[in-house]
Amino acid sequence: MLHEKTIAFIGAGSMAEAMISGIVAAGKVPSNQIFVTNRSNTARLQQLEENYKINGLTSQHLNLRNIDMIVLAMKPKDAEVALQSIKDSLQPHQLVLSVLAGITTTYMEQHLPAGQQVIRVMPNTSSMIGESATAISAGSTTTTENMLLAKDLLESIGEVYEIPEEQMDVFTGVAGSGPAYIYYLMEHMEATVRKAGLQENVTRDIIAQTIVGAAKMIQQQNETPTTLRENVTSPNGTTAAGLAALDKNGGGKAISQAIKHAAKRSQEISSQLEGANEKKVQAV
Repeated sequence: MLHEKTIAFIGAGSMAEAMISGIVAAGKVPSNQIFVTNRSNTARLQQLEENYKINGLTSQHLNLRNIDMIVLAMKPKDAEVALQSIKDSLQPHQLVLSVLAGITTTYMEQHLPAGQQVIRVMPNTSSMIGESATAISAGSTTTTENMLLAKDLLESIGEVYEIPEEQMDVFTGVAGSGPAYIYYLMEHMEATVRKAGLQENVTRDIIAQTIVGAAKMIQQQNETPTTLRENVTSPNGTTAAGLAALDKNGGGKAISQAIKHAAKRSQEISSQLEGANEKKVQAV
């Protein structure tokens, strides 16, 4: 049962906080069974303790043997060091989840004891309000039971999609990085509208509600985005003029390129780490 499990986040950055916030708010795991750790930033740990009533500990004070689910949430470049630091403390029943872009299940398995169960996870920062789009992919020895346990946990922060791991990079490009694209769009919409004289707080609410409404239309109507766009575009009307400007200025291409470049970067991180690991193996 999930409410009986203990969870430790290794890394105390924004993604860890977003997930902790969502999990605590959902109440699936008691806050006193959630731990978060970093190497030395005690001020950050204290802040998370105060905000979410969880346990903040520096790395050397966390007893991993008492933890059921370990979430890797540091920067991807620190993944190898983190994996090396925990491998001797792990037990076969413990589940290791990574929310790190570009870190494959194969990479985790290579740095952990043989047979260790791992799951690759890609949430986004909407976890904080329980609205993440989260993808998961199982490692080679991960049981169905642990996949269901992970899904149960992650459903407390939003919708969960089990996908083949080879699709994780493009998922990262569209959903993992996607909120930032929306915020970037909102920045430009807000700046334009503000110049026309609308107050900042009103402008922000209008734009946010417009995006929420459009998203709910997609979720609730049995129509494609193309059909919904066509339905609101009258010939020679205001929407048609706006869409023409988007086309003329490369709006559609820019969105596609953002997804492709983020996905490519995720793949590059994987390749760089796996290449470095192969060189180490050959040198031994």
